[in-house]
Amino acid sequence: MSDVLAALAKAFGQLFDPAVLRVLVKTIIVTLVLFGLLGWAIWFGAEAVAEWALLPFLPEDYEGPAAAAFALFLTIVLMWLLFRVIVLAVLQFFADEIVAAVEVRHYPAAAASAKGLPFAQELGHSLRGAGRALLYNALALPVAAVLFFTVIGAPIVFLVANAVLLGRELTDMAWLRHCDGDIEGNPVPKAARLTLGGVIAGLMLVPFVNLIAPVIGAAAGTHLTQACRVRRDKEGLSLA
Repeated sequence: MSDVLAALAKAFGQLFDPAVLRVLVKTIIVTLVLFGLLGWAIWFGAEAVAEWALLPFLPEDYEGPAAAAFALFLTIVLMWLLFRVIVLAVLQFFADEIVAAVEVRHYPAAAASAKGLPFAQELGHSLRGAGRALLYNALALPVAAVLFFTVIGAPIVFLVANAVLLGRELTDMAWLRHCDGDIEGNPVPKAARLTLGGVIAGLMLVPFVNLIAPVIGAAAGTHLTQACRVRRDKEGLSLA
């Protein structure tokens, strides 16, 4: 727990680092653009479908303000449901920049030995992360539906599912630069990953804070990974 708190404190302390701010701005812009395109697709698509009379619940004069209002409402709902999935995928695409900024400032030896990720690998990791996010939330959905009328049951289910997901993703982002292909050798214990993931998942539920939460998570995941890596190496040397 102390490692996670220390990692979060250092991450917040570096929030205004120019390199971190650049990633934060890019992540927010790309995420909002993606949701804007989604809203446009809903607006255009629903109008087209309504013309084919495949959506009988839409009024015959579904156009202009009515179409815009429907598209806006559905986009907001999808933003609430898919925000974590989209922003995590976008962040993973830029994650190497945050990890590098944290390592250069706090862990110069690790930064010197790190291997930058090529574009194809960044894209692949981003897509795999998005796929895992969709899978975790899809698996949580039936359980959340059963607990919907308990008021707090459904949010807790999604919080736990995303805590597990984020704990892995946020530490893997840092470990990828040092793993030499052994991605499963992530040195961060599962309990620490779950704790970090739970904190970031909770922050992502708070309006406006959710915009910086993924970047804070990536920076904290880097600190946590490096701290656990150093400890594991020292323990290995002491046993040798």
